[in-house]
Amino acid sequence: MKSFKEKVAVITGAGSGMGRYLAVLLAKDGADVVLCDVNETTLNETKEMLRKYNVSVSSHLLDVSDKDAIEALPEKVIEQHGKVDLVFNNAGVTTGSHFKDMDEDNWDWVMGINFDGVINSTRAFIPHMIDRPEAAIVNTSSIFGMVAVPGQTVYHATKFAVRGFTESLAMEMADTNPNLQIHCVHPGHIGTNIAADARMDDQDFNEDEEGVSRSIFTRNAPKSQEEMGNMFKEGGMHPSKAAQIILNGVKKNKSRIFIGLDAKLLDLSQRLFPKHYHKSWPFFMPLLMIFRDKKQLKSLD
Repeated sequence: MKSFKEKVAVITGAGSGMGRYLAVLLAKDGADVVLCDVNETTLNETKEMLRKYNVSVSSHLLDVSDKDAIEALPEKVIEQHGKVDLVFNNAGVTTGSHFKDMDEDNWDWVMGINFDGVINSTRAFIPHMIDRPEAAIVNTSSIFGMVAVPGQTVYHATKFAVRGFTESLAMEMADTNPNLQIHCVHPGHIGTNIAADARMDDQDFNEDEEGVSRSIFTRNAPKSQEEMGNMFKEGGMHPSKAAQIILNGVKKNKSRIFIGLDAKLLDLSQRLFPKHYHKSWPFFMPLLMIFRDKKQLKSLD
C-alpha cells in the first residue's frame, strides 16, 4: 500500500495503546478514521486527539466479542464514510491464571475478544474490501503467538490462533484477491494497559512461582498486579512507536510485523531451539537489557 491518504481505516481497541496511536498517525497521514472501543471515556479522548486533523472521524462504542454488533458495523461505516480500506483488529485482553484454576468466564472473556473478535470482524468486513484497489486487514497476534510461558494458556490459545488464521487467510487472498493485503502483528513488550486491566486476583498472581510470564520483559518480578501494570506500561516501547512500525509494515506489505527487539529475539530463540527455546532466554535477555539501558541513557542526553 503506497499511501494512507484518503483511505478509510477501522480500528478496534482505539481507546488506548497501539490502537489510539494508529488512529493518530493515520489521521495525520490523511486517512478517515473509525474508532471502536468498549471504554467510552478513553474512546472520546482518542476522538478529541484527532480534532486537529482535517479528516472525517467517527466513533463506535463496541464490544468486539458481540457478534451482532460487529456484523452491523460495516454498514454504519460505509453509510458515513462511503468505503472501507483498512481494518485493524487490535483489541486485546488477558488474564493471569494457570489453566486448572482458571474461571471459565475469564477464559471465555479472553477468547471472545482476542480471537472471536478478530474472526467476526474479518468476516464482516472482507466482502466490502475484496474489490478495493488497495486494502489491508491487520490482525494483532503477539510474540506470545510464537512462544509460550506458564500462566498464559488462554492468551496463547488466542494469539497462536490469530496467527494461524491470519497466515492461512493471507495465502488464500494471495491467490484470489492480491490487492487485499493480510498482515499479522507480533508485538513484544509495548507500554499499554493490558497488564493493568488483566483479570487476575492476588492468588492467581502469586501462583506463578517461576515468575516467567511476569518477569520475561522486566528485570525483577513485580510483587502485585498493580506494580506489574505500572512496570509493564512504563517499561515497554511507547505505543506510538509500535503503531508507526505497524504502518510501515503495511506500506511494505510485510506479512509478519514484529515489534521490538524482544519480539525478534524471542522469535529467533524459537527458530533456533524449537523444543527448548526457554533455555536460551537467559542468554538472550541480557542483550535486550543492555539495548534498553543504552536507549534510556540516550534519551536523557
